[in-house]
Amino acid sequence: MVSIVRVHIPSEIPIVGCEITPYVLLRRPDGSATTDDAPESAPVDGCFLRYKWIRIQSDKKVPVCSIHPTEAATLQCLGCLKVKIPVTKSYHCSAKCFSDTWQHHRVLHERAANTENGTEEDGGGDHLFGRLPTQSPSTNGPVPIVNPDKNSGETWYEVGRSKTYTPTSDDIGHVLRFECVVVDVDTRIPVGTVSSILTSRVIPAPTPTPRRMIPVVPGGSGAEAIQGGFDMDGRNASVTSMGTFTVLSYNILADTYATNDVYSYCPSWALSWTYRRQNLLREIVGYHADIICLQEVQSNHYEEFFAPELDKHGYQALYKKRTSEYLQIYPGNPNNIDGCATFFRRDRFTHVKKYEVEFNKAAQSLTDAVITAGQKKAALNRLIKDNIALIAVLEAKFGGSPSPDNSGKRQLLCVANTHVNVQQELKDVKLWQVHTLLKGLEKIAVSADIPMLVCGDFNSVPGSAPHTLLALGKIDQMHPDLSIDPLGILRPINKLNHQLCLVSAYSSFARIGGGSYELEQQRRRTDPQTNEPLFTNCTRDFIGTHDYIFYTADSLTVQSLLELVDEESLRKDTALPSPEWSSDHIALLAEFRCKPKLKH
Repeated sequence: MVSIVRVHIPSEIPIVGCEITPYVLLRRPDGSATTDDAPESAPVDGCFLRYKWIRIQSDKKVPVCSIHPTEAATLQCLGCLKVKIPVTKSYHCSAKCFSDTWQHHRVLHERAANTENGTEEDGGGDHLFGRLPTQSPSTNGPVPIVNPDKNSGETWYEVGRSKTYTPTSDDIGHVLRFECVVVDVDTRIPVGTVSSILTSRVIPAPTPTPRRMIPVVPGGSGAEAIQGGFDMDGRNASVTSMGTFTVLSYNILADTYATNDVYSYCPSWALSWTYRRQNLLREIVGYHADIICLQEVQSNHYEEFFAPELDKHGYQALYKKRTSEYLQIYPGNPNNIDGCATFFRRDRFTHVKKYEVEFNKAAQSLTDAVITAGQKKAALNRLIKDNIALIAVLEAKFGGSPSPDNSGKRQLLCVANTHVNVQQELKDVKLWQVHTLLKGLEKIAVSADIPMLVCGDFNSVPGSAPHTLLALGKIDQMHPDLSIDPLGILRPINKLNHQLCLVSAYSSFARIGGGSYELEQQRRRTDPQTNEPLFTNCTRDFIGTHDYIFYTADSLTVQSLLELVDEESLRKDTALPSPEWSSDHIALLAEFRCKPKLKH
């Protein structure tokens, strides 16, 4: 007879919107063990498993802190109740907790006061990121079931009958009980005892302070459009006006790199992929970008999660996995290899062509051409790092206006998405990879009059040689990064150039004169020397800018930008990732408009 050996719930803390998948170990009659499911539709040795999820509701509900959800709340913000902010956001675990987060908590008050329907039922201040899909209760709600301990002061509610369960807001503050039992398929009578396990109390999913779009030219989509209501189910038509489009670039931190050793300051439950994937999806979908460029997307996560989930929201997907000649650390698990994923809205663009850039192949060609036979092995060891770039040529629909000058010509757009080598000591390799990508883009530009976007994680700080090449089109011969070139692949220096007229989108905050208070606030979050953000990557060991959205300034103009995150909003006692932000990078989002083509 089949028997249950062990039941375990991997997730440390259950979180609203994050599916719980228990681990159930079975022993077969022959003594072998299996973790395969045994549903009624596919019984094992004449038996199947019956599951039940129960909410154990105490007579006294325990509110939890909205900032530190593993802590019980000790005080409540009455101002939240006055402006009808969801009650779960009004709780804090201490006076210090409330004081430390007041500047950001106040933003919820201000926005709720401007929202007509900011009630708990419609998500209130959560409109930027929307709500995760939850399991709908029955019409009359769950029915209480018999509690074996009648004197415990607890009421039991059955909330699910499948192996997995996704906690809802009704579960917040309560313990969940998972039960499973072996059932004879013929008699449908349980055999053996019921195995059960209790969870910790369910906590709400932490939400970061909403980020607004800041206009950098008159007419750009700004804070008002954002406040008009982003949700997971619909698109605010005012987010992008006719003829404009938005582009998101985001390194989402692959699960294989998100280890407790590296990010020891992040709670383990917030570092788990089960939690992070839902939090990342909510954030990404909430931005409603027309084009999405993601880096560090594992191939299995792309196929099993991001591609199907974003397809539901109207996105078509393209993907390029990193090559694996250098990544010998994954000898038996190719799914752990990450890559770049580009998504675009089917109602805004159609796919024309895809180019894949493998820097390993370029390294082979380079060494064959310029490296002596005795140096080839050392050269390849230095150059082959498995980095790639994904280039997509798209045709814009723009609501029936194929080109901004209404000439009837197709409006094409070239979008490059890349993740450059991370090793900081290999400055020559980084620069060579960026130069190789730019030369490939130049070939596309020659073949077609086409606006270009170059997005990604370049692992290069502002002012470095790769950034300088991108932004200025050339590099000064005295640049300190050029001193590292053991293979001579950067010589002659005058070959390090391009003609693409690229400008960093986020430098617009510093370059545009005048403007609103919000614009001035963003300028204070940029470096006055380079005009780039002070940081896009923030961990305990590093804080600086590695991510950029470059665009061809002769064919595109920036309309608005997603506001930058200030260090204070990350809270003094943490870094990224955190329960609120599920990557160690921040997302960049820019709205563009195509320039009318000049008639000759």
